[in-house]
Amino acid sequence: MNDHSGGPGTVAVAVTDGMPILELAVPCHVFGTPRPDLHTPWYDFRLCNPTGDDAAPARQWFTTDTPYGYQELVEADTVIVPASADVRGRPPGRLLDAVREAHARGARIVSLCSGAFVLAAAGLLDGRRAATHWEHAPLLAERYPRIEVDPTVLYIDDGDILTSAGSTAGIDLCLHLVRKDLGSRVASSVARHLVVPAHRPGGQAQYIEAPLPPKETDDGLAPLLHWAAENVHLPLTTPELARRAGMSERTLVRRFHQSTGTTPLRWLQAQRIARAKELLETTDQPMDRIAEQCGLGGAANLRLHFARSVGISPSEYRRSHRADRHERAAVAGN
Repeated sequence: MNDHSGGPGTVAVAVTDGMPILELAVPCHVFGTPRPDLHTPWYDFRLCNPTGDDAAPARQWFTTDTPYGYQELVEADTVIVPASADVRGRPPGRLLDAVREAHARGARIVSLCSGAFVLAAAGLLDGRRAATHWEHAPLLAERYPRIEVDPTVLYIDDGDILTSAGSTAGIDLCLHLVRKDLGSRVASSVARHLVVPAHRPGGQAQYIEAPLPPKETDDGLAPLLHWAAENVHLPLTTPELARRAGMSERTLVRRFHQSTGTTPLRWLQAQRIARAKELLETTDQPMDRIAEQCGLGGAANLRLHFARSVGISPSEYRRSHRADRHERAAVAGN
């Protein structure tokens, strides 16, 4: 790649028609804002506009004034593809070609939110684990079955390819890149400017409620999913779920991936954590009792899996939500 005299290299961001402004603004602010106070070489930042037949600003309510096109993506050290305006549409052909060529030349490829659909269409996520916004995860999994879509995490660092969930998770991933390139001190300084946490682990859960499809939906899995959600206290397994659904384990795993974007066991774990959150928020039950009702065994197992998924301990979660309830009650009483 390019020689940048000790700096972290070139970061090129792909602009597409009508893309959400927040996901575009995040890398602009993190990588494109000069940081002379840090006394360290900074990124060579470039916004890359579509050109030729791909330049169609009909849906764009703002424009980017930049001399760079998609060819500069090919020459960058890090290529970032923010969210797409239309996840069901076909990404621009020149963008797909540029991303493929950049990856082949050794660039680090990054997607934010639904930008994962561009990487998937380029064939870069086949056989890999990838993150995207939980709302888009089932569609990504259905359209690209060779990708292991994880709808529960903030971001995934797979070395040369990194993917993130929506909006603020994009900030987390960009700070993660700064931390890898320039160290924790620099990343923490950038985080302070953004007034965001300096570090949220990629494995921390997205803020979702593990939604269930309507019971009346025309989906053979819907009754099973509702039954499993109501019985998370039981020691459920993939073979047992397959027997209850009247299908083979292989078929169940495939159908789960199509419907939820994840595996049966990961989905069950998300349901158990969601149930634990509900009980922590609404009851004063001891941890052992909550763990039993969630199918997580004992208090130690609850603490382990809850902290791994949510990022804080069950006790901290309970204290924070109790404080929120008291604050809302005080406001309502005034």
